Amino acid sequence: MDIFTGLATVLSDPILLGWVFLAAIVGMIVGAIPGLTASAAIAMLLPLTFYMEPLPALAFLYVIGKSGRYGGSIAAILFNTPGTAASAATQLDGYPLAQQGKAGKAMKVATISSVMGDFTGEILLIIGVAWIAAIALKLGPPELFAVYFAAFIVIGSVIGKSVTRGLASAAFGILVSMIGLDPISSTERFTFGNFDLTNGISLVPLMIGIFVLGEVFSQIEERGAKTQMVPADKNDAARNGLTWAEYKPCIPHVIRSSFIGSFIGMLPGLGSAIAAFVAYGEGKRRAANPDDWGNGALEGIAAPEAANNAVSGPSMAPLLTLGIPGSTIGAILIGVFLIHGIQIGPTMFLTSRDLVFALFACGLIGIVMYGVIGYYGAAFVGRFITRIPTQVLYPIIFLTSFVAAYTSRGNLFDVYVMVAAGFLGWGMRKLHFNPAAFVISFVLARGAEEAFRQSLLLSDNGLIIFVTRPIALVFLLIGLAAMFARVRSLNKQARAAALKDA
Repeated sequence: MDIFTGLATVLSDPILLGWVFLAAIVGMIVGAIPGLTASAAIAMLLPLTFYMEPLPALAFLYVIGKSGRYGGSIAAILFNTPGTAASAATQLDGYPLAQQGKAGKAMKVATISSVMGDFTGEILLIIGVAWIAAIALKLGPPELFAVYFAAFIVIGSVIGKSVTRGLASAAFGILVSMIGLDPISSTERFTFGNFDLTNGISLVPLMIGIFVLGEVFSQIEERGAKTQMVPADKNDAARNGLTWAEYKPCIPHVIRSSFIGSFIGMLPGLGSAIAAFVAYGEGKRRAANPDDWGNGALEGIAAPEAANNAVSGPSMAPLLTLGIPGSTIGAILIGVFLIHGIQIGPTMFLTSRDLVFALFACGLIGIVMYGVIGYYGAAFVGRFITRIPTQVLYPIIFLTSFVAAYTSRGNLFDVYVMVAAGFLGWGMRKLHFNPAAFVISFVLARGAEEAFRQSLLLSDNGLIIFVTRPIALVFLLIGLAAMFARVRSLNKQARAAALKDA
C-alpha cells in the first residue's frame, strides 16, 4: 500500500524526522499558550517553508496543526484558560480535576484520547481520500461551483454565533479576493489606481495579520492578572498516575467521539470546536455518571479531546480532493502547496501521489511523537509557559510577524497589508464577525469564480445549468439546508433562553 511506502520514505530520512519532531514540540507549546493557536503559529512560520523542500515544509506545518490542537488541553487543564476554542470543552472537567490535585491524571487522559482520536481520523483519511478524489475527478465546473457555494454557506452560517455576521464575513472575504486583475480580461478590479494592488492581496501577510496580530491585539486589550498554574503533585502517584481501570470507562467515549470528530472534520468550516462540544454533549447523554460531568469526570476529558484531534486528518480530505480547506489550518496549507508549485485537487493523486502519502506518514509519526512528549512532559510545558511574561512574548510575536510578512515576497507593501489585516482581525473579533470564515472564503473565492465562469461558458441558458445538473442541484440544496437548519437552531436556543429568563 502507498502508506507503507510513505512510512519507509519518512523513517529513512533523519532530517525529515527532525522537522516532524520539532513540529510536535512547537505545536504543543504554542497550543498551550493562552491566546495563541496552532493557526497563528503556522501563519508566522509559513515564510520559513519557502526555503524548504515540499515534503518537509508540508509535514512541519501539518504536524504543528495536530500537536497544537492537543496543546490547547494543557492550558485548559492547568490554567482554566482554553488554549484553543475546542479545548473549552476539556476545561469543563479538566480544571476541576486540577483543583483536586489530579492535573497529571487529567493531562494523561487528554494525551491518550487525543492520540487515539488523531490516529482514527488519520487512518480514515488514508483509507478514504483516494476514493473521494476518484469521485471528484468526475465533477464538472457546475458541480464544482455548487460545492464551493455549499462551502461558503456552511462556513458562513455554521461558524460563530450569528448567521448574518458569518455570511457577511464570508462575503467580505470573497470581495477582498477580487482585488487585482480579472483572471480572464486582465482588467483592474478594486485597485483604486494603486500598482501594488494589481497582483491582489497576498495570502501570507493577510493570514499573519488576521490570525496573529488580530489575536494579539485582542489579548492585549483583555489582559488581566497573570495566569496562574494549578500545580500537579509529583509525589502523589495515586492522584497523578493513571491506571487501566481508570481509563477503561473512557474507551467507549473515545471511540464514539473519534468518529464524530472524523465526520465533522470532512465538512468544510465546522472545525474542532463544534466537534468537541458535540462529542461532549453526546458523551454526557450516554454516560453512566452524567452528574459527575463538569465536576471532574475523566470521561469528560476523553470525549472532547478525541473528537478535537480526530478532526485533523479528515479536514484534509476536502482540501486535497477539491481544493476546499476544511479548516483554517487547511487554508494556510494551501499557501504551501502554491508556493511549491503543487496543484491541489483530484489530479494531485495522479501527479503527486507519493508526496500525499508521505505527508500522511509524517502525520502518523507526528501523532506518536507529540503523544510521548505530552504524556511525560505536559506538566513541564505548563511550567515553562508560566515563566514567559507577556511583556516579552508579545514583542517577540510582533517582530516575528513583521519579518515573516516582509520575507514572503520582499515587499514592504505586504507589511502594510499585515498591519491592516491585524486591525481588521481585531475589529472582527470585537464585533463578533468571523475571521476564519473571512480567510477560508478568501482562499476559496478564486476557484469558485473560475468554476462559475466555466459553467456559464458551457451553458446556453445561463444560471439554469446549476439546476439542471442533478449533482450540482444537490450541493446547492445542501448549502441552503445547512443555513436554514442553523437559523432554526439559533432561534430555538434564543426562545429557550428567553423562557429561562422569564
